[in-house]
Amino acid sequence: MKKQVLVAGGGIGGLAAALGASRAGWDVRLYERAAAFSEVGAGVQIGSNVVRRLQAWGLQQPLLAVAAFPSRLQVRNAVSGQELAVLPLGPTAVQRYGAAYATIHRADLHGLLLAAVTKYTDTQLHLEHAIDGFTDADGVVTVRTSRGKAVEGDALIGADGLWSRTRTQLLGAVPPRVTGHLAYRALVPQHALPDALRTGQVTAWLGPRLHAVQYPVRRGELQNLVVIVQGPAPHDLENWDHAANAAGLEHALQGTCTALQDVVRSVSAVGGAGWRLWPLCDRPPVRSADEMAQGLVGLLGDAAHPMRPYLAQGAGMAIEDAAELQRALAMHDLDVPLRLRRYALNRWQRNARVQARSTRNGRIFHATGPARWGRDLSLRLLGERVLDVPWLYRGDGSSASSL
Repeated sequence: MKKQVLVAGGGIGGLAAALGASRAGWDVRLYERAAAFSEVGAGVQIGSNVVRRLQAWGLQQPLLAVAAFPSRLQVRNAVSGQELAVLPLGPTAVQRYGAAYATIHRADLHGLLLAAVTKYTDTQLHLEHAIDGFTDADGVVTVRTSRGKAVEGDALIGADGLWSRTRTQLLGAVPPRVTGHLAYRALVPQHALPDALRTGQVTAWLGPRLHAVQYPVRRGELQNLVVIVQGPAPHDLENWDHAANAAGLEHALQGTCTALQDVVRSVSAVGGAGWRLWPLCDRPPVRSADEMAQGLVGLLGDAAHPMRPYLAQGAGMAIEDAAELQRALAMHDLDVPLRLRRYALNRWQRNARVQARSTRNGRIFHATGPARWGRDLSLRLLGERVLDVPWLYRGDGSSASSL
């Protein structure tokens, strides 16, 4: 008889967990609070480390059908407009790391995972059900859903995001920390832009107390724009998707170069959905395996290690988590708590390193004064050596750990 895992959350992390657990031979019941599966947000960068995981799940063709594959990463000074450094992607990424570097609409990534779960697994998907709490006793985990149901399983995976109720019960009611950074995001049809504003690459603009990133998504048909500035967050953090004031963003970009301002103004010029605002929250880096699994309960993705977007690995680490969860759950000679312990041991240090590096990158991206000049000089002198991250793109956190 197959063991059964209960998954809290139907976002990218929850669907990846369901796919991995199913491939490990487990029955899966997934519970999603919303009335329909959907994903808000805009673009996501997925490095070679993540693309390799998707390929291992047989999702190369679905990925090719919806993603873009930028030719290079360019870094520019947001004030002068000067190019500071370039990292080749495209065939170079495939040669170095065994898989391409992709950029994708968040909804498209969510959609291809949902399609895989629906088509290739027997996962039971329960909409309008949230997991409100659990008990872990006598070798069984029992969850309480928002509809008043009690459901038993052999394991529970909390993939219920930044405000995870599973995490709160497992680790205590410590809220995420407010970073003081605000992300303005927009999507623009590339065909509506002048040729000079279209792009087939990733461009990062670094300025004092701000930075911007633009890249293609959805086969290159759309351009994703994100501008991150430092400022006070809205009071209602849990409802974190807010309509943004374009005038406020333009005010924040005063003093930046004309080229960047033209890109930002293009959002209003072509009409469409306009800007959305996200206040960014995170948590300190994971401190031990106990922060990712205890007993019959594990945490995955943002429920375990929400991070700042300055290494473009938030969704990627959730997918890596799910791949490692698959390996651990397939260890049928181990008791379930030991399998989840193995999962946590193999993931927590890599996640902590990515969290710490993301925070560090934010300080570098937004540097002012002498630190800013030093950053630009390092990029001009060292270029590709500064931008490449071999330990990240080559690895996947799957090295064996002792129990």
